[in-house]
Amino acid sequence: MPGLDEKIKDLEDKLKKAKAQKQQIERSEKTRIAKKQRSEETRKKILLGSYYMTKMEDEELKKKILAGLDKFLTRTNDRALFGLPERTPPPPSA
Repeated sequence: MPGLDEKIKDLEDKLKKAKAQKQQIERSEKTRIAKKQRSEETRKKILLGSYYMTKMEDEELKKKILAGLDKFLTRTNDRALFGLPERTPPPPSA
């Protein structure tokens, strides 16, 4: 029966389109969630940095924070922001 076969094909096509639409919606939702998480993480970093900048007004705390940053920061330009000297690379192991 060509009529029944055509209906089945039409329904299969509709199902494929619906599945594709569902996948697109799921991808969009994942993208939205990831973007929101990145935005929140950036905001946390800014607030945390602001907090520590305020704490660095106290000289004792500033020394402790800079000592921690000295161990944490590896990139020359990042270290320069805090007046830390360049890190010398470790000697090659034999």
